[in-house]
Amino acid sequence: MKTVDSIHSNKTKFKTNSCLRVLFVSHAYVVGVNQGKLQAIAEIDGIEVGLLAPNNWKALEWNRRLELETPYSKIQIYSAPVLFAGRGGAHIYAPWRVWQVLDDFQPDIVQVEEEVFSMCAFELAIWTRITGKQLVVFGWENMDRNLPRFRRWVRQFVLNSASAIIAGNHEGADLLRHWGYTRAIAIMPQMGVDTNLFAPQLSQGDRQEFHIGFLGRFVAGKGIDILFTAVSQLRQRGFNCRVILCGSGTSEADLRQEAEKQQIADLVIWEKAVRHEAAPIAIAQFDVLVLPSRTTPTWKEQFGHVLIEAMAMGVPVIGSSSGEIPHAIGRSDLIFPEEDADRLAAILERLICDSNWRQEVKNYCLNRVQQHYSHERIAARSLQLWQTLREWEVGNRERSPIADN
Repeated sequence: MKTVDSIHSNKTKFKTNSCLRVLFVSHAYVVGVNQGKLQAIAEIDGIEVGLLAPNNWKALEWNRRLELETPYSKIQIYSAPVLFAGRGGAHIYAPWRVWQVLDDFQPDIVQVEEEVFSMCAFELAIWTRITGKQLVVFGWENMDRNLPRFRRWVRQFVLNSASAIIAGNHEGADLLRHWGYTRAIAIMPQMGVDTNLFAPQLSQGDRQEFHIGFLGRFVAGKGIDILFTAVSQLRQRGFNCRVILCGSGTSEADLRQEAEKQQIADLVIWEKAVRHEAAPIAIAQFDVLVLPSRTTPTWKEQFGHVLIEAMAMGVPVIGSSSGEIPHAIGRSDLIFPEEDADRLAAILERLICDSNWRQEVKNYCLNRVQQHYSHERIAARSLQLWQTLREWEVGNRERSPIADN
């Protein structure tokens, strides 16, 4: 790893190297397990991957600083401090530090994985204009928020600068068009799944209880109370099931009261939040993972990454109709309308009673991850986008949208 203060220019090497050089910029890659996509890209012949990430990032909800992790040797990592560490939309690098990284790595494409209205995307848009590099921006935003005038101006500047934008969800792509973006849009999640880490586990045999799992934040938008209502119905019908909740959050006390109210408190196991590398152990306890999210005035589900982690392990998933969940899962018989506990209970009942269908769903989940969500698949789709941009640049042809497959 290079700190920007230790950079020494190596321009001769880069002038003779004809490979495609892509510099990623994102605070998300401070955490090492999130860099799996970058490593998968770096393992493709003819691609060099660089990463600029903060070395002073702060997780505000836990009030602790996160060290920049470097688990992969094929990624050229640059570290630098940011102003406003921990604030996704506001943090920025010192301009001369960005210039040092660009001068040292000499990228062909700069991919900034921050929202289009963020200050980080804004400063990299300026630098790519100055240096003539192609800019690709990734964002999750799927709600048309009432931004301050300056942020709307920043958003427009970034949109005008980007050769392509990757939307993390379909509603995000629609928003980009609504905001007037006319160039290439790809739809894919920011990260895939490490299918070595999230892999099918050995069967634990026939359990006496059917385990219904949730892994995530305990907040109102995640709809855990809807799951409680559905489980209460299952108990009334005589089904032997248990709920395993892995996580933490501001709604935990309210949820404990709701479990008492629904008379299922004895069926709920409360487990603490787990680190990402320990998530497979938690998910392996589940016979099904449920993501019962509800849309609020300020939030809707942007993807639901835990869904594809469970799917990669062959664990069936059920989700609400909030945001991107239906697209992530990809089949309607595993989706229930938001707030509809009756429909959720019906899907759970079918999974409990119909072992053949349950096995078919397991196979579907495994196949869907391999086809769409492995790190290698996301890497291949990213390369396809970059190659298209390079061809358009060379041929000076008009850009056209790139659809999700």
